[in-house]
Amino acid sequence: MTPTLARRAAALLACAFLAACAINPTDNQRDASRKDLAEASERTLQRLYRDFPGSRRHVEGAYGYATFTNYGLKIFVVGGGSGAGIAVTNDGGAKTYMRMVEAQAGLGFGARRFQLVWVFETKAAFDQFVNSGWEVGAQATAAAARKGEGAAVEGALSISRGVWIYQMTDTGIALELAAKGTKYFKDRDLNP
Repeated sequence: MTPTLARRAAALLACAFLAACAINPTDNQRDASRKDLAEASERTLQRLYRDFPGSRRHVEGAYGYATFTNYGLKIFVVGGGSGAGIAVTNDGGAKTYMRMVEAQAGLGFGARRFQLVWVFETKAAFDQFVNSGWEVGAQATAAAARKGEGAAVEGALSISRGVWIYQMTDTGIALELAAKGTKYFKDRDLNP
């Protein structure tokens, strides 16, 4: 084997090793990611409770909730984003680590970061979100009051029966849901 060929083979093996490490995170990397998500979730909840004190009773009284941090970028007519979060049951604190991806169309330019808090009033709604994922598309028009009940949940937008979402941006609570074209799903690397 020539020295050049040996160097290329060694470089190729090194790249393959690094790629394998990136694809299959170590236990320490998983633990660090879980810790980061737990800390981000706590910061998101504390901010929501500070800005909307009534939201604490809403979140803690529900079957479960999920928190996400998202970063998005839009350049001219194409945009997208990604994020990560945790779905938690209030009865036992079971955690499911989640991911999200987003695609947007329409004229615009800029980067944005926002936090989401999903509130699931029923086990069925929570289980559907965690086990089947959730897609928020153009048909998801958010409303600020419970249909048929006339009671508003301050700062929350109704996504469907028993499912609410709070969306916070750097400038405060968002009164319009900007999560159209978003898919939520389990994080295969972080869940046991």
